[in-house]
Amino acid sequence: MPLSRLLHFHVARDSRIGVGIGTGAIALCVMLACALTAQAAQNTTQHRMRNVHRTEEAAPDADPLDATDARFLLTRTGFAANASEVAVYIGKTREEAVDALLAGARTEAATPPPAWVTEPIPSADIRRAWAQDQRRDDQREQSRRYDELRGWWVREMVTTRSPLTERMTLFWHDHFPSAEEKVHYPQLMFRQNALLRRDALGNFGDLLHAVSKDPAMLQYLDGAGSRKGRPNENFAREVMELFTLGEGHYSQRDVAEAARAYTGWTLDPNTLAYQFNPKIHDDGDKTVLGQMGNFDGDQVLDILLAQPETATFITTELWREFISETPDPAQIAPVAERFRESHYDIKTALRGVFLSEAFWDERNRGVLVKSPAEFVVGAVREFDIGYADQDATPLAAQVRNFGENLFYPPNVKGWPGGENWINSSTLLARKQFIEQLFRATEAHGMRPATAARGPVNPMASMMTNAAMKSAAMLPPRPGLRFDLGAWLAQYNTTPDARPDLSTQLQLQRAVLAVSPADAIEPDVTSSAYLRVLLMDPAYQLK
Repeated sequence: MPLSRLLHFHVARDSRIGVGIGTGAIALCVMLACALTAQAAQNTTQHRMRNVHRTEEAAPDADPLDATDARFLLTRTGFAANASEVAVYIGKTREEAVDALLAGARTEAATPPPAWVTEPIPSADIRRAWAQDQRRDDQREQSRRYDELRGWWVREMVTTRSPLTERMTLFWHDHFPSAEEKVHYPQLMFRQNALLRRDALGNFGDLLHAVSKDPAMLQYLDGAGSRKGRPNENFAREVMELFTLGEGHYSQRDVAEAARAYTGWTLDPNTLAYQFNPKIHDDGDKTVLGQMGNFDGDQVLDILLAQPETATFITTELWREFISETPDPAQIAPVAERFRESHYDIKTALRGVFLSEAFWDERNRGVLVKSPAEFVVGAVREFDIGYADQDATPLAAQVRNFGENLFYPPNVKGWPGGENWINSSTLLARKQFIEQLFRATEAHGMRPATAARGPVNPMASMMTNAAMKSAAMLPPRPGLRFDLGAWLAQYNTTPDARPDLSTQLQLQRAVLAVSPADAIEPDVTSSAYLRVLLMDPAYQLK
C-alpha cells in the first residue's frame, strides 16, 4: 500500500475508534506522504540532470565521495553519522569506501553486558517447586532484565565503532525472530544476540545452522518439543518460507518431511542448552525438495542452501533493507550469483549491494523510512546526545514507543518495517522526541531554542506547533544533554545567529538525506532553523 494511502488509512481508523490525534497529527501524516511523493519526482529529475552533466565525465564509481555521498553511505548502512565519521570517507572512491566499511566490522559487542547474563537458569526441579507468588516475582524480574537488555543493546548501537555490525545484527534479529513472549529467560536472548553479531557479516550457512539450534529459536518456534511420530512443523515451514527459499519454492509435503528431520533437536530441561536426543529423532527416509535419504536436520538445511532461490531470497531482503522497497530482479541476479558462488559469504553479498548502481542512484535516496532504532540511535550519535549514567534504557523505551520493541518482534515474520513504521501516533511521538532534545539544551545552561517564525507552508506550521504543544505537556526527558552550541559551532554559527544561505545549505545536508519538503522562513536563528529541519517530514527518511 502506498504511504499516502497508508497514512490516510491510519488517520481515518484512529478517528473511527475515537483516538484523539488532532489536526496537527493529521497534518504530520499527510505531509510525510506528500514528502515521499515529491521526493520521488525530485530524485528522478536530479538523476536525469546529473546524467546529462556526466556524459563526458569519468564513470561515477571512480569519482571521489563528497560529504553528501559519504553521509548517505554511512546513514544507509548504519545510523546517522556525525561530521567526524563523514570526514573519514570524503575523497574515497565508492569501492574504497565500501571496502573500508566492511573491513571495520566487529564480531563482539564492546559494551559490557549486565552481570546476570552469565547467571545459571534455575533448574527444572527448582522451577517446579515454586509457589505462585515466586513465579510472579520471577516473571517481574525477567521482565525487568529484558528492559535492561534492551538498554544494553541500544547503548552498543550508540557507541559502536561499527554501526554496520549493529545494523546487520538488527537485520538478522528481524530475519530470524525470537521473542520475549516465549523465551522467558533473557540470558538465552542475549546469547542469540551474540550469535547474530558474531556471524552478522560472516557466513550465512554457518549462521543458519547455528541459529536453527539456538535455544531461543527452539523455544520460539516450538522445535524443542518436536519428536518422532509427532513432529512440529513450525520451524520447518518458517525456515523455508522466511529464512531461505521464500514463498512458492516448496510444498506442504516438503515441510512435513523436513519437520521429521528436525526431531531430536531439544533442550536440556535444567540448563535450557541445546542437546540432541536420538531417542526422539525420526531416522527414517525423508523426501525434501526432490531428494530422498535418511536426513537429519543439518542435512536438510544444506539442501535448502543448495537451492539458488536461497541466495536470491537473501539478496532481495538485503536490497529492501539498504536500497528500496522495490527490488530490481535484473540487478539482484548477479549479486545473488556471486553470493552463492562465495558459499554464502555475507560480505560478498553486501559488497555487491553497496556497489550496485541502484544503491547510489539519486532516485533511491530518501525513499526509505528510518526504523525507530535508526531514528533514536541516529539522533543520539549525530548530535552527541548525552544521557544519565550511560544508561540507555530510556532510549530503548523510546524505540519501543515508536513501534520497535527489541527482543519482542510482533510475530514470526518480524516487524513489517518500511512505511509501516509511520502512523499518526508514531510520527507525532517522533516529533515530541526531537522537542525533548532541544529542551535538553537547558542542561548546558542555554535557554531553549527560539521557535522559528514558521515555514511558509501553513500545514508545516501546524505540524511544528502541534508537536511543540504535545511535547510541552510531557515532563522533561531526564538525563538527556544536548550541547546545541557546540554542535552548531561545527558549521561556524551559534544558536542565536542568523545563518546565511551557505550555512543553511550545510545544515540541510548535515541532517537530511534529501531536500526539506517545505520552504523555511529565511530570517530565523540557527537553532530555530535546525529545529524546523528536524521537524520536516524529510527527517524521517534516509
